[in-house]
Amino acid sequence: MTGGDPRARDTSVDTIQRELTAFARRARATAARLHPDLPLVSYTLLAHIDDQQGCRATDLAAHYMLDKSTVSRQIATLEKLGLVERCPDPDDQRVQVLHATDAGISSLATTQSSRRAAVHDRLADWSEEDLDRFAAYLLRYNSAE
Repeated sequence: MTGGDPRARDTSVDTIQRELTAFARRARATAARLHPDLPLVSYTLLAHIDDQQGCRATDLAAHYMLDKSTVSRQIATLEKLGLVERCPDPDDQRVQVLHATDAGISSLATTQSSRRAAVHDRLADWSEEDLDRFAAYLLRYNSAE
C-alpha cells in the first residue's frame, strides 16, 4: 500500500465501488435492450461466442469462472431465443461448439452499436490523454487477480 491518509484512500475506494455499481447497472440495461429476457450474463456469453467465432460451453465456464450449470442455463436461454446454435466440432464430432446465429450476430451488432454511441457521447468532452489513461486504468483493474 502506498503512503497517504488511509481515510482518503477509503473514500476513493468507496467512490470507485459506487461508480462500478452504476457502470454494471448500465451494462445490465444494455443487455435488456438486446432482449428483455436476456440477463447480462447471457449477453456477455453471446458477445464472447461471437468474438471467438464459436467456442465450447466449458470454455465459457472457464473464461468467466462460472459454474457449468450456470453456463448451461444461459446457453439454453440463448438457444431458445434463437441467438445461439450448437454445431459439432469438425475435429471431434463428440464435442459441441456454440456459434452465434445470424439473429444473434444482428442483435449483438445493434446493441453494441448503440452502446458504443452512448459511451462515445459520455466521453465526448474527454481529451485523448484522459481516454488513454481511463482505458489503461480499466485494463489494469480488470487484469488484477
